[in-house]
Amino acid sequence: MSQRQSNILWLRDLLEHLTACQQQLEWATDSKTIGLLAETMLRDLEHCRQLCDGLRRRAEAGNVA
Repeated sequence: MSQRQSNILWLRDLLEHLTACQQQLEWATDSKTIGLLAETMLRDLEHCRQLCDGLRRRAEAGNVA
């Protein structure tokens, strides 16, 4: 499996986790749970950003495979 394929799979997993957190956030009522879910989602979003930046840099360098 190439690095690109691995990154895309990881990105998919992160997006699925974000969706699950968002669904939990809809039902959360206490501030501790809401804070934990928000922090988790922010961490996941940062990982998504890093993955996308890496994919973009490799594409710009012509190293797509």
